[in-house]
Amino acid sequence: MTTHDLPAALAEIVDDFQALTEPDRLQLLLEFSRGLPELPDRLKDHPELLEQVVECQSPLFLTIETEKNDAGPADAVRLYFKAPPEAPTTRGFAGVLHEGLDGLSAAEILAVPDDMPELLGLTRAITPLRMRGMTAMLGRIKRKVAATSRSVS
Repeated sequence: MTTHDLPAALAEIVDDFQALTEPDRLQLLLEFSRGLPELPDRLKDHPELLEQVVECQSPLFLTIETEKNDAGPADAVRLYFKAPPEAPTTRGFAGVLHEGLDGLSAAEILAVPDDMPELLGLTRAITPLRMRGMTAMLGRIKRKVAATSRSVS
């Protein structure tokens, strides 16, 4: 798989990771953890609207919403994550997925290859369990997007 198979924002992130050495990739992952947006107030007050990704070592919750896209035919998918500050790897993965997928159409998200996390080049730098957590995050997002797009159509 190449980055040509990815949406533009996600391909750019993968290219950034691939251009770095392993220690620098971990630094970039930490930057993404710091850039993960806080939940909007309407979700902070309603944790039941978030779904836990149990495959993650640290508590990670996510949800998606679709937003009518006036500029085009496809609705935009909005991603929301909640992960504790003391879980920088988990937050970093969530930050990568948020920056790379938020605002895309359901079709664009569903087309992302399931093994995309491996393209970040972190498999030797972090544990296999943590890599499975990121793969699970992507899988959960895709399942929720597929379920939402089926119920809309």
